[in-house]
Amino acid sequence: MKTWIMALMLAAAAPLGAQSFQPGSQDLMKKRDADANLPPSPYAAKPLPELKGVVSWKTLADVKTLKQKDRFIPDFGKSVSALDRQEVRLQGFMMPLEMGDRQKRFLLVALPPTCSFCMPGGPEQVVEVRAKTPVKYGFEPIVVSGRLALLRDDEMGLYYRLTDAAPVGK
Repeated sequence: MKTWIMALMLAAAAPLGAQSFQPGSQDLMKKRDADANLPPSPYAAKPLPELKGVVSWKTLADVKTLKQKDRFIPDFGKSVSALDRQEVRLQGFMMPLEMGDRQKRFLLVALPPTCSFCMPGGPEQVVEVRAKTPVKYGFEPIVVSGRLALLRDDEMGLYYRLTDAAPVGK
């Protein structure tokens, strides 16, 4: 559980760039005020529309969490298990894990991030993406293609990883 929290903290801090905010600092207050003035995302009220040829988040949600000794592990349903090690397309929102406007490793999430410090869903709504070449960061949903791996014992608490990924047109 501690590793999942650490992953969330790292993911949340990455979009802040090289800036460093001190609690109570004027910069932090300006950032908070600027975030409050942003228009709401048109994607926040409803899930992304399902696209033909793109694995839906409903399918990825076919997983239960089981307690095994002192840990929790995923128990994937048949619809998800059939996708293991297969080439798939996924649609979602990019959450950077590295500095810069191009990301080679990032999280793809089902819902748009609404807070720099919060994950927009549980582990069934997050896919770690490792791209072949860096992908331009943006706020709009993207579609990426790659080989999906189901993670049964990931130290960061992730359930899914997409490797050799590349962005594709919708």
